[in-house]
Formats: sequence, structure tokens, C-alpha cells
Amino acid sequence: MFLLYDSGRDGYIDLMELKLMMEKLGAPQTHLGLKNMIKEVDEDFDGKLSFREFLLIFHKAAAGELEEDSGLLTLAKLSEIDVSIEGVKGAKNFFEAKVQALSSASKFEAEIKAEQDERKREEEERKHRRAAFRELKSAFTQ
Repeated sequence: MFLLYDSGRDGYIDLMELKLMMEKLGAPQTHLGLKNMIKEVDEDFDGKLSFREFLLIFHKAAAGELEEDSGLLTLAKLSEIDVSIEGVKGAKNFFEAKVQALSSASKFEAEIKAEQDERKREEEERKHRRAAFRELKSAFTQ
């Protein structure tokens, strides 16, 4: 999951990547809330989450060390799977299903964007045809 949201491929999840992650998981946070989430586990005070710090979220959630209204607790609950119950294969399937769902959502967003772009292009063509018609019309009315 960490790699899925590390869009910069720099080994860290920064504020904007965390924002996107929380939105895609259906739990958007305020800018201040996102900063507090990072601050809560940011061991090296660099303002972003390393993989180790990301894993710390789940450790703190399991140990009951996160506030009930914490965005990190929400993140942990949305990504939660008990490997002792589900087994490694169950956990693998769980995370693969999450990636598949996120990929499907991205495809859907891309389709919507393509439709919007097509509508804009058609509108521009209509404007261009109207302008050409007016120009042609003015040539005949003179």
C-alpha cells in the first residue's frame, strides 16, 4: 500500500500523497489533520512518512496508542487485516483486492476525464463552425 501512494517514488509519502491516499480510501482529511497525522509518527522530523514510520501507524493502532479521532487510526482501520486470522495468503488477497479497487477507481476517473475532454473539444468545434458561418454570412450580406 505504501508503494501504491508513493507517486514520487522517493521512498516517502509526503503531505500531498497522504492527502490523495486518504481521499481514495474514503476518509479525506483537512490540511491541518494531514499535518498532524504525519507529526504523530514522524520520527526524523522531515515532514513526510518513511516506510518505517508508515508501519509505525499500524503498530500504534494495535497497541491502542492512537487517539480515537486520529486520522491515523482511521487509516489503520481502513487498511486493517488480522494476519493471525486470515493468514498470509488472506492478507495478500486483501491487499491485492484493495489495489484492484483503487485501480478501477482510477480507470473510472480517467473515463470521466476523457468524456469531459471530448465535450470540451466538441464545444470548441461548434464555436469554430459558428464563427466560420458568421464570417461566410457577412460576406454574402455586404
